Amino acid sequence: MKRFWDRAEALPSAEGFAVQLDGRPLRLPGSGPLLLPSLPLAEAVAEEWQVAGGAKGGEMTMEQVPLTRVVATGLERIAADPGASVTALAEYGGTDLLCYHAADEPRLAGRQAREWQPLLDWAALALDAPLKVTTGIMPVAQPPESLAALRRALAARNALELAALGVAIPALGSLVLGLAMAEGRLDAAEACRLAFLDEAFQQERWGEDAEALARQDGVVKDVALAARLLALARG
Repeated sequence: MKRFWDRAEALPSAEGFAVQLDGRPLRLPGSGPLLLPSLPLAEAVAEEWQVAGGAKGGEMTMEQVPLTRVVATGLERIAADPGASVTALAEYGGTDLLCYHAADEPRLAGRQAREWQPLLDWAALALDAPLKVTTGIMPVAQPPESLAALRRALAARNALELAALGVAIPALGSLVLGLAMAEGRLDAAEACRLAFLDEAFQQERWGEDAEALARQDGVVKDVALAARLLALARG
């Protein structure tokens, strides 16, 4: 669409913080006003719209406002039914990346155990969710009480945090890494490094693969966006 505004700015309102485009409120896809819980988050959304399209009359797409898109998902879809998002994200606890170590590569398996076990220990102690570890790709059944604890940890998050985790957890393939980010135990770069142990090992052994690097770049961008929203959602 064509950019029709000169200035995007964040302003306080009676119900939170709004973003205005030349004095007109930015609205959600369902036409309700976009109201945010913190000024830093509203300013970040306004910054996206100030840059999008370059200048008045320029062409802009929603790809240029990724934070806005995730925020809108949280406010319009997840807030109305957080249970659905909690259920979908909790499924990753049963197949968490950190629980599946290499079967035929002892050096990689050793690296995975060394790097991943501290996060699994954290999940067991901080979230009351001990998880079983296996080798290879055959599924391992996780304790139902641990899966319930992970679900409770998700249910304690607000709609914007769930929206952020809805980006990060699928990208990383790990509910534990996503929750560690939400708790501030990991930043986006470290979460991605841990998720890419297998890829890094293969690159060391066989060299870089352009397609694999492109996929990793997409994950890095998604996880960085999620981490930014998690930080801004906390105010």
